[in-house]
Amino acid sequence: MRTDDTSALRAFRLIARHGSFTRAAAELEVTPSALSQSLSQLESQLGVRLLQRTTRKVGLTEAGHAFLERIAPALNDIDDAIAALRDHSDRPVGTLRIAVPQMVLDHLITPSLAAFMRAWPELRVDIHVDNRLTDLVAEGFDAGIRLGERLARDVVALPLGGMQRAVVVASPIYLAQRGRPRSPEELSAHDCVRYRFSSGAIYRWEFAHPRGSSKGRWFAIDVDGPLTTNDPTLAVHAAIDGLGLTHMMEPSARAAIATGQLVPVLEEWLPPFEGFYLYYPSRMQLPPKLRVFIEHLRAHLAASG
Repeated sequence: MRTDDTSALRAFRLIARHGSFTRAAAELEVTPSALSQSLSQLESQLGVRLLQRTTRKVGLTEAGHAFLERIAPALNDIDDAIAALRDHSDRPVGTLRIAVPQMVLDHLITPSLAAFMRAWPELRVDIHVDNRLTDLVAEGFDAGIRLGERLARDVVALPLGGMQRAVVVASPIYLAQRGRPRSPEELSAHDCVRYRFSSGAIYRWEFAHPRGSSKGRWFAIDVDGPLTTNDPTLAVHAAIDGLGLTHMMEPSARAAIATGQLVPVLEEWLPPFEGFYLYYPSRMQLPPKLRVFIEHLRAHLAASG
């Protein structure tokens, strides 16, 4: 295998993405031993170890990480060029890989995904749910979805769904027993269901001053409570069951609020903020598969209000 053979480089990228020879080999429809031999040959020809192999995990070496960052944009360009050549009619083809945070999955992706795939049966869709800030180019994604405040400058960003709001909610039983907080400072006397990011950091609840000289200025506070989770659905159920207050994006709690299972509090401290954007690298032309996905999402949002 030559070092200019892109199949070896693609295999390296796929192993790095999965962190596993077995899963990468299954996707490539080869044996893990054959894939391992190919990567060993690539490393031998380059004269650098790209991967750290243990019995449980495969990870990138420092040199491997730097190498992947350099070759990923070129491989993505080649993939786009091949996809374009396969269909001169500009019909969407190939695999669409999207990175999304957990908080948008239920109200933005899941309700419209089946209709999108029925509309474009030639497309394959790979939805990766992760709350970290994903490197689209290095990890081979076509696009991602983030809050506007978390976008990098070197991307093309298209708004989805307008302004958003967060809510702090609790069950009627909890509020009857513990009282209703009137300001964020009073949360120190309450049980709170906390959220943990993929990085391991605990989310500090964010509020904006509703009046006075600091009106509109955002601030964050630490809260405490009996339960911490990285799953918004579990946080909703915990709040419904009376375990405490929880802070989340309003769409995640909308159904429970509508049925009276949850009651919002501190609403004047939670004004709307810049919402979600679909984003992709600024150097990349918008491929047909991504164009139709954006059009479908916007149509779904318009129809659902």
